[in-house]
Amino acid sequence: MRHVIARWRRGIEVARLARGRVAQRAADPDALQGFAASIRDACAAVPLVRVGGGGDGGYLLPDDFEGIRHCFSPGVDVTARFEEEIARNHGIRSFMADASVERAPLENPLFEFDRRFLGAQSDETFITLGDWVGDKLGEEADDDLLLQMDIEGAEFDVLIESDAALLRRFRMMVIEFHDMERIFERHGLPLIRAMFAKLHRDFAIVHMHANNCCGIATCRGIGVPRVFEITYLRRDRLPAGAATGALHLPHALDRPNVADTPDIAMPEIWWRA
Repeated sequence: MRHVIARWRRGIEVARLARGRVAQRAADPDALQGFAASIRDACAAVPLVRVGGGGDGGYLLPDDFEGIRHCFSPGVDVTARFEEEIARNHGIRSFMADASVERAPLENPLFEFDRRFLGAQSDETFITLGDWVGDKLGEEADDDLLLQMDIEGAEFDVLIESDAALLRRFRMMVIEFHDMERIFERHGLPLIRAMFAKLHRDFAIVHMHANNCCGIATCRGIGVPRVFEITYLRRDRLPAGAATGALHLPHALDRPNVADTPDIAMPEIWWRA
């Protein structure tokens, strides 16, 4: 699997250099439509609250924090409004990790920072999600966790390598996905689709929001934001009678990530039944 991931990572760097152009070996149109349908099928509409302020770093989640005591938050920003708010309102301890900065952006007794990147293997610079959770909580901890992950493209490595049983320990996950124009590539789509299928066995999509930092890539009549956020709720936590197969977007609590740039809409193919 690691050689597949390595090839994937090299492809991402090429894609970044050629951003905005369609890959020569394009994905099959029927496969693209099928992938979009699988995303819609994973959607479930539930009430949401905004956590973390009104701009970048703020996310929409279900108001289902009772019983969650720990948040894992890889990728440290210049602020920690999300972690600060869940600490203040719910007493949740946040574990942060990022080797690109020296410390957490602010001091808080409920913050714990490690200067390492989250990745597909553990060494002096990187740590896997499984090792990180195990180091902090041990293997026997049974309380539900929260994941808030924005790691600039490394999310694919992490999610592919993470065991499904580990992911099920998280009640909610907020993940920012990068370089999503790779779905238009013949070799990119199968890997991305497999990763999402793995998530959707146990989690429902309860919100999506396009990041207005990088625009929308289009191929074969399908548009996808190059960067977007997804909020996941573990399926056993879905409210009884929750409408599935579609979302209501944009949400009234959505805010643009980049304040001085117009927000962009999530194309309907990804969320409207």
